[in-house]
Amino acid sequence: MRRHQLLRAERAIRRIHCLTRHSPAAHRATPNASRTRDLQGGGKATNPRAVLNISNLAKGFGGRTLFSGVTLQLDAGNRYGLVGANGAGKTTLLRILMNDEPASDGLITFPKDARVGVLRQDRFEDDAQRILDVAMKGDLEVFQALTEQDRLGEQEEVDPDYLGRLTEIIAAGDGYTLEARASQVLVGLGIPEHALKEPLSTLSGGFKLRVLLAQVLVSRPDILLLDEPTNHLDILSIRWLEGFLRSFKGCAVVISHDIRFLDAISTHTLDVDYGTVTSYKGNYTAFCRQKAEVRARKEAEIAKNERIIAEKKAFVERFSAKATKARQAQSRVKQIEKIQVEELPKSSRRYPKFSFKQRRPSGRDVLEVKGLSKAYGELQVLDRVSLRVRRGERVAVIGANGLGKSTLLKILVDRLTSDTGEVDWGHEAQLGYFAQDHKDLLSDPKQSALNFLWDTCPQEGTSYVRGMLGRVLFSGEDVDKTLEALSGGEAARLVFSRLMVQQPNVLVLDEPTNHLDLEAIEALVQALQQYDGTLIFVSHDRWFVEALATRVVEITKSGLVDFHGTYSEFLERAGDDHLDAEQVALRAKEEKREKRRGGNSTPPPAPGAPTAKVPDPDQGLSNEERRRRANQRKALPRRRDELLTKIERTEAKKAELEARYAEPGFFENTSRADQDALRREQAEVESRLDRMMTEWEEVEAELARLNA
Repeated sequence: MRRHQLLRAERAIRRIHCLTRHSPAAHRATPNASRTRDLQGGGKATNPRAVLNISNLAKGFGGRTLFSGVTLQLDAGNRYGLVGANGAGKTTLLRILMNDEPASDGLITFPKDARVGVLRQDRFEDDAQRILDVAMKGDLEVFQALTEQDRLGEQEEVDPDYLGRLTEIIAAGDGYTLEARASQVLVGLGIPEHALKEPLSTLSGGFKLRVLLAQVLVSRPDILLLDEPTNHLDILSIRWLEGFLRSFKGCAVVISHDIRFLDAISTHTLDVDYGTVTSYKGNYTAFCRQKAEVRARKEAEIAKNERIIAEKKAFVERFSAKATKARQAQSRVKQIEKIQVEELPKSSRRYPKFSFKQRRPSGRDVLEVKGLSKAYGELQVLDRVSLRVRRGERVAVIGANGLGKSTLLKILVDRLTSDTGEVDWGHEAQLGYFAQDHKDLLSDPKQSALNFLWDTCPQEGTSYVRGMLGRVLFSGEDVDKTLEALSGGEAARLVFSRLMVQQPNVLVLDEPTNHLDLEAIEALVQALQQYDGTLIFVSHDRWFVEALATRVVEITKSGLVDFHGTYSEFLERAGDDHLDAEQVALRAKEEKREKRRGGNSTPPPAPGAPTAKVPDPDQGLSNEERRRRANQRKALPRRRDELLTKIERTEAKKAELEARYAEPGFFENTSRADQDALRREQAEVESRLDRMMTEWEEVEAELARLNA
């Protein structure tokens, strides 16, 4: 019996380690003949900060080389923004680092036993799992050990040796804080705390991707490889992720088309261009400046050398036939031969040639919306919205997430029915629509890009259709790609090509910059600035809004704010930028504080409105009692505000202490004594917080009693 228990225990332990090696969120880098070798044959790098070494890496498809001769050293404590045009190879490079795709040549070297956290955009989990469990599986070895320990707890007879080995695994990975760490990351990414134990199926696709991102961040990685981590995140969640990455002690490589995010988190920028990968120190803005300066210096040097060669050639041609100058001319020829003129490679960055024209102008009054309302169950997202749009206006619809911006646009283009209200388009108004999930507009997945566009203009010939596709960077065999095979950026450009062919006089665009690379976004802005029709759009991209809007319509909880002017002018007047992460975080904090105070304050009456008579709560009391209660009404609000301030500070301290546990390598690099001291401090902070919360509740209750 004893031998049977030991054999079963060994099998279970092996199963835990096996599952860990195949963890979807994190894996340990292991030697592989085609891509990885231990540093110096023993897992130690020449530079102790280096966690990822790339040597002479190359990748090609058929006869096309994406990049070659790539040699880089990526260090711990650095965060690398990986940028490049669509198709240049940045995603391919990240897939090679993830071990999802082989390199054509070269080596990638990880330190022995490095934990690599990977976020992919195309991976899904079982919908039946609890949200919290999916995130905890980021640390799969510890999660499996905890699960096995729970199973053993239900048995009457347990092998103590087996239980001891499980306990060792859990203790080494600080498994008893795993649930708390996973919860903290999930909440930081915007998953409501009350939903953490619900099935994954209760979340939308965008929130499921947040759970997968949480799984990666919980995995205690030494190296993070993230592909578009801000997709489907709101501003507060992006802000939280920026803070997490800035405090990350390992090495991170991140692909993103969000310039503000790259500027906030990147210490270095890896540029995939000119057939190689070049590392620049600094964030995206600094990289753009450095790259332009380097290119300008090289072009100036080439121009200088070409000018010198031209002058010397002119001398040779003029005097080579004269005996008195022949020797000097021959000297010039030798000098020309020694001058090397570098041939600069062409950049892989390509700019689509968007151009939007209107077939015929609309009437002066383009759109009138009257009393529009829409609710999803008990959630009211639009309430009696009224709006009028004139020809030629560029209207930015902005507002916090969840207030109905996309819903409004869908109702305007008749893709969603309102509960009440009317939408009246003006004379000759012809609409062109770009959906936030623009692949919804690509109805037949087996259809080719060529035929998709041709369906819009069947009267045109092949050369016209191919020419329009070429303007949005579809060339050669690209036009025969099926719609289901298109990347997000390709699909977006294809939808814009259809809008170019349709020539509507009203463009309705819902998050048009999603999936576009930086070059395409810049080209889109230039084209829309030259468009003389009417533009109504929703965007979270502040740069995009600033460049285009001539009118700002903000949807708020209390109604519509309609401002005729640019976004910068709107900010000067409103003083509140919902597209700025700092201000959004501050506003959320103020709302949380107001909610604690009761959140039921009554707005002041409108001017001229009749004032209701307020009953006297102290009626019938003695003068002494009335004075005592009046003093309490003055003192208690001050005490309440003091408590709220202390509660906020203590909660911040609690979050700071909890964040320590989530730091990569915390449990490996922190002594047991320091860990115990941290736990004692955490317990004391939690106890102090409980006492203050209790007192705050008592103060609120007493205030309510005094005012009853």
